[in-house]
Amino acid sequence: MPTEPQTLRCDVLVAGGGPAGVPCALAAARNGARVILCQDRPVLGGNASSEVRMHIVGANGTGKFDRGEELVTEAREGGIIEEIRLENTVKNPQRSASVFDLILYDLCRSEPNLDLMLNTSVVRAETEDSKITAAIAVRQSTEDRFRIEAASFVDCTGDGRLGAEAGAAFMEGREAVGTFGEKLAQPEADNQRLGSTILLQARKHDREMPFEAPSWAREFSREELRLRLYATPGEEEPTHEYGYWWAEWGGTLDTIKDNEIIRDELLAVTLGIWNHIKNGPAADDFQAQNWALDWIGFLPGKRESRRFIGQHILTEQDVLTSQPFPDAIAYGGWSLDLHPPEGIDAPDIEPCVQTPVPKLYDIPLRCCIARDVSNLLFAGRNISASHVAFSTTRVMATCATVGQGVGTAAAIAAKREILPAELPESASALADIQRSLLRDDAYLIGRNVMAENDAVPHAEITASSEQENGSAVLVCSSQSRSIHGQSGAPGDRCEAGLHRWISDPEEGFPASISLQWPNNITITEINLVFDTGMHRHLTLSHHDGYTSKMIWGQPQPETVSDYSIEVREKEEWETLVEVTDNYQRQRRHHLSAPKAVRGLRIIVRATNGIDHARIMSLQVNALEFG
Repeated sequence: MPTEPQTLRCDVLVAGGGPAGVPCALAAARNGARVILCQDRPVLGGNASSEVRMHIVGANGTGKFDRGEELVTEAREGGIIEEIRLENTVKNPQRSASVFDLILYDLCRSEPNLDLMLNTSVVRAETEDSKITAAIAVRQSTEDRFRIEAASFVDCTGDGRLGAEAGAAFMEGREAVGTFGEKLAQPEADNQRLGSTILLQARKHDREMPFEAPSWAREFSREELRLRLYATPGEEEPTHEYGYWWAEWGGTLDTIKDNEIIRDELLAVTLGIWNHIKNGPAADDFQAQNWALDWIGFLPGKRESRRFIGQHILTEQDVLTSQPFPDAIAYGGWSLDLHPPEGIDAPDIEPCVQTPVPKLYDIPLRCCIARDVSNLLFAGRNISASHVAFSTTRVMATCATVGQGVGTAAAIAAKREILPAELPESASALADIQRSLLRDDAYLIGRNVMAENDAVPHAEITASSEQENGSAVLVCSSQSRSIHGQSGAPGDRCEAGLHRWISDPEEGFPASISLQWPNNITITEINLVFDTGMHRHLTLSHHDGYTSKMIWGQPQPETVSDYSIEVREKEEWETLVEVTDNYQRQRRHHLSAPKAVRGLRIIVRATNGIDHARIMSLQVNALEFG
């Protein structure tokens, strides 16, 4: 390997291409930054990739913690993670783990401002005056070393390798009750944590498929599995085609240094469970004679390792009281989900204890900025949170929303030529970050930072038809979802209502919404957000029961499929855009040249299922309002 590294330069370096890193890199690039994304694996996706295959869950919860209620509580995350989910359900109806890898790869490869470096590990950081000047990365497959200079560095590695190399302070293990005054914390602090899991998939055949376990596989009795295989932990019915999240081990060890030991033991655990199903004393009850292993992971799905100490440490109280933060960049809502560190070696302890989170809660930017390295940010399971608070922020859809928020913040810091550490103290910078996130269909609790160049609030808005509580003027709402239900956003920080234009089904299609200005304006971009049924679950899962709760393999029925955008300067209407077969929630139409208009209308000709049109929000960027 050459001793002299190749020097690369960018505005933002993102280390780690998992559920936080991919949205982070895409958000930074789409907000104008030059981005390098280093991923140490051959595929993107982290714990959601084909190497691990865990389904992405988030604020909408599951089971008895499910928040979803149509037109009342739409808690599913928006923005980039919603774009990814919608792409996956349409392009991957077969639920292939490898096709999901390809979808993430395509998104990154197709982004003009983003350079993707797979199989490339960040292994060292150069620092000066509490600031990272460069990161050293290694790609063993090509025997290359890189020295990457950037204005901002974002650690999305999960284990926090970049930040640790830069000397950033971090926490490990479980804090004591007295550390942050958390009721769910331990009486005494320790260095234990959530364990890891190796998943498997199986397939049913038309004949019996014998299974012989290797000599090193663990053996389990029915008594040892009574709270797991013989129960419904997390309200997930046991199944043969996919499992088992509760096959957890390694939380009493160092999940970084001992990861090879943990992998070996998890293989023994997982195959031991499968052997119990196939050949154990209750094999006839499982009716698995015709089932055979189709895949087993060799990369542990890791839940917890380092957590950085940021400008704020999120705590149990912040989560359970839905503490408002002026620098909010994301939200969460998964339960406080704590597991015994011993995992399957604690057969008398439930595999998870889930404490409901009453309302959606803020995640502030200060939880994602190092307190002691001025240009280091982080996103994912390594953000600044106590062990208890981490147990809700760690789930992958929440990591993705944090990633988008951090990537947006990093891009704005680069644009303003300020350090990330200075962002929370700048009201105008925070407004820019939150305005950009709302423009990009992220949801921020109670935030209504309108775009300065949006001409829609200055227009007279009418529609060909509208339903009660679904009037045309609601496309001005920056909330762009219903979130007022009992388990939605706090009542003092959300507005009840549908927050979308809904046409009258009796009038049929086409249905249109029209904007008229008193004088000509010069428009540059039209940004539409459609309904995608965000009260439902929607995520790639290899669990048939969970997938049955979704509308998978097709566009969501609420979504507008065919539409056109027309404008007029005087009397005659001119078609600017025609779209068919849309399935995405957000569509941005950037005009090749500024256009003078006095009127604009969206004509909806069809949806993907329902009998009326729905538009959540409409933004028209105009030079006059910039």
